[in-house]
Amino acid sequence: MTPTLAEEQALQARGYQVIAGVDEAGRGCWAGPVVAAAVVLGDSVLNDPTVLAGVNDSKQLTAAQRTRYADTIRAQVGGIGVGVVPAFLIDSFGIVEATRLAMELAVLDLPMLPDALLIDALRLPACALPQRDLIRGDSLSLSIAAASIIAKTMRDRLMQQLARAYPRFGFGQHKGYGTAAHMAAIAAHGLTPHHRRSFRPMWPTHHMEASHAT
Repeated sequence: MTPTLAEEQALQARGYQVIAGVDEAGRGCWAGPVVAAAVVLGDSVLNDPTVLAGVNDSKQLTAAQRTRYADTIRAQVGGIGVGVVPAFLIDSFGIVEATRLAMELAVLDLPMLPDALLIDALRLPACALPQRDLIRGDSLSLSIAAASIIAKTMRDRLMQQLARAYPRFGFGQHKGYGTAAHMAAIAAHGLTPHHRRSFRPMWPTHHMEASHAT
């Protein structure tokens, strides 16, 4: 499925002009932040969506493709906002509320106030803007797809930084997702401050000192 401008155009027909697509990355990970992005497509894209040809749900793209498309998106869109919520707040609020917080921060980080939001799968009750939640929105809406790529590439960059700080954990390879190698690293070295202790796979080791994981 290729994302289109159908949802954006439907909102434009109702009088909304500045429409932000919102998506997240890292919701299901064992470690690292959840990162959200909000993207407002520029007139160049709205008038000719082929300038973002190939942009799709970030999970359908390779890392090299995501990096390339992220550069194109940044050059073509009207505005980008990013929100980052770390693991300790995920543990405090729960992953759904932490994801909503990251999305709200991304909207607040935009250089302009949007008239309406298109959001992948969630609604933002604390955000007093017209909004539409779309299941698999990153496969339907071009602005959400663009947001998914920005969120994913930003999160991958943050996980590469954690990989340098915690070289035993392989964050640069698995990006904090639940893999056999990640579980083996936890078993051998304990948890870092960036692990989500509230997630079930962490329960057997949540008591271990983070200082053992350096």
